Amino acid sequence: MIHENLYTLRKINKLTQEEVAEKIGVSRQALAKWENGETLPDIEKCSALADLYNVSLDNLVHYSQEKEKYPIPPKGKYVFGLIQLNEDGTIKIPDQAKEIFQLHAKDQLILLGDEKQGLALIKEESFLNMIEHMKQGDFYE
Repeated sequence: MIHENLYTLRKINKLTQEEVAEKIGVSRQALAKWENGETLPDIEKCSALADLYNVSLDNLVHYSQEKEKYPIPPKGKYVFGLIQLNEDGTIKIPDQAKEIFQLHAKDQLILLGDEKQGLALIKEESFLNMIEHMKQGDFYE
């Protein structure tokens, strides 16, 4: 999978093999071999590549776009797959999302909406902290 991810991420970022090779300190030929699956980069180069492409090291190495049906998300961003709105208007938040964002039964979430961007959920306490910082004028500090 890593060879496919390296190729895809380079193309998404509109970089040439020469540019990537120069940024991480390897030859273009070494990068070409990684992208073709002939050889594998060492852990230091994997870390440099993950930083370059702003993805997690785990996703760089293990992510399967074919399986997930979405491109590799940027570091700290997640695609949890499709969820369905139930007949009663409820949704089930995937277990992985609950774990990553430390969501528990009875937690209160605020549903935000933007006609162009869509819907978003945020923990109530995070939202209220953000509002308090905005009131104090230190939101961007």
